[in-house]
Amino acid sequence: MAQAVTAARVLLDEALRSSGRRILGITGAPGAGKSTLTALLASQLPAGSCAVVPMDGFHLADMALDRMGRRNRKGAPDTFDAAGYVALLQRLRTAQPHDPPVWAPMFERDLEQPLAGAIEVAGDVPLVLTKGNYLLLDDGPFAQVRSLLDACWFVETPESLRHQRLIARHELFGKDPEAARAWALGPDEANAHLVEATRHRADRVITLG
Repeated sequence: MAQAVTAARVLLDEALRSSGRRILGITGAPGAGKSTLTALLASQLPAGSCAVVPMDGFHLADMALDRMGRRNRKGAPDTFDAAGYVALLQRLRTAQPHDPPVWAPMFERDLEQPLAGAIEVAGDVPLVLTKGNYLLLDDGPFAQVRSLLDACWFVETPESLRHQRLIARHELFGKDPEAARAWALGPDEANAHLVEATRHRADRVITLG
């Protein structure tokens, strides 16, 4: 973990020396520990030097998924506004220190819905951390993400622990134990296989757990 913090500081130093911005992607399967790693990195960097922008803010709303018949696959690549996420990364990539803030959406887990304009990224923030499942996907709109990142790290954790985390998360946010397990080992696991197939495209692999 110390090596990950050091590597993040290197990216930050590069941004400061160039008076530009660096974007670091954190990816991995559902429950792998992306949020844990991202929070740790943010806590170890100087205050105000980074912003965290999750891909999860681009979940399509449940009402949209119902219209498209995709609610039972929520979390799959085609249940996100991938083009919107790419557009946000492009704005973050080209922003100048004197530009007004970019406002990004977030995913509110209590509501299980995205919230627009929830995360402020000031123009002079030198490092952006963005996390999500599909940062290294090589087809569809998500295929454009990798070129917008200065680096992308893949987080992995033992499968049994990952499953435990997912089941506990689903229970915490309202599913009964049977439904939580069914979702973690069903839709979540199908998405995990997609994500794990992108592991070889990462710049660094970080094992947690």
